[in-house]
Amino acid sequence: MRWKRLRRSANVEDRRGSSRLGRGVKVGGGIGTLLLIVLGLFLGQDVTQLLGPLEGGIQTTAPTEQDDENVQFVSAILASTEDVWSREFAVRNARYKDPRLVLFSDSVDSACGFASAAVGPFYCPADYKIYIDLSFYRELERMGGAGDFARAYVLGHEVGHHLQNLMGVSLAVQRARQRMSKAEGNALSVRAELQADCYAGVWAHHAHENSRLLEKGDIEEGLRSAAAIGDDRLMKESGRVVRPDAFTHGSSEQRVTWFLTGLKTGRMESCDTLPLRR
Repeated sequence: MRWKRLRRSANVEDRRGSSRLGRGVKVGGGIGTLLLIVLGLFLGQDVTQLLGPLEGGIQTTAPTEQDDENVQFVSAILASTEDVWSREFAVRNARYKDPRLVLFSDSVDSACGFASAAVGPFYCPADYKIYIDLSFYRELERMGGAGDFARAYVLGHEVGHHLQNLMGVSLAVQRARQRMSKAEGNALSVRAELQADCYAGVWAHHAHENSRLLEKGDIEEGLRSAAAIGDDRLMKESGRVVRPDAFTHGSSEQRVTWFLTGLKTGRMESCDTLPLRR
């Protein structure tokens, strides 16, 4: 990716080194040790309760030079999303409100509760902030999601949840799930996650169109990243039986399909995975 020439966002809040260890608040649901933690990292699910007592909480490694570059990277990608979505909202006679990106280590306090690094990158609709422990990127690489665009896809997906919040979709999904069975609620959650994947694709489409951001091999990186964190693949790798009714984010095929849909069309309207409105 040609990201180094992009401007940097002013909406990055660096809380690394100020986090305290403790008991994380559950932000999602849950799925042996490293794989289990990595699964929670991307899915935004607190899996520590399934691991048993952990002395001192979940530890992450000390910051590295790669982490410092990642700070520049996420700031540049966030700025690109700001530019793209501001324009896309404007052509629809709407105003885009930038989210803030909070960098943390080990654990963090948010308006959605206290979360350990085990919940991974997540968006909190209550404070319009995206939270990420940069050590997640090392775990993503171990799972097959290596490369700049794989990392950018993660952030683009979380920004997709921010769009849903601005448009009232997040609240509508939350209210609808309260009236559903667990299986029905999971199915609706999958639809919402696939829409965020599609929005990540729409961002990439316009970012490349505007800034020639993508290079040869970048799209393949994004596809590998999307496939690596499909519910079916993660369940298989953790030794579990694949149960579609327990999916919360979608299969590898679904995630790749919807990411490609957004990437190819560049249209928010093509991301209509949800059967509800505000």
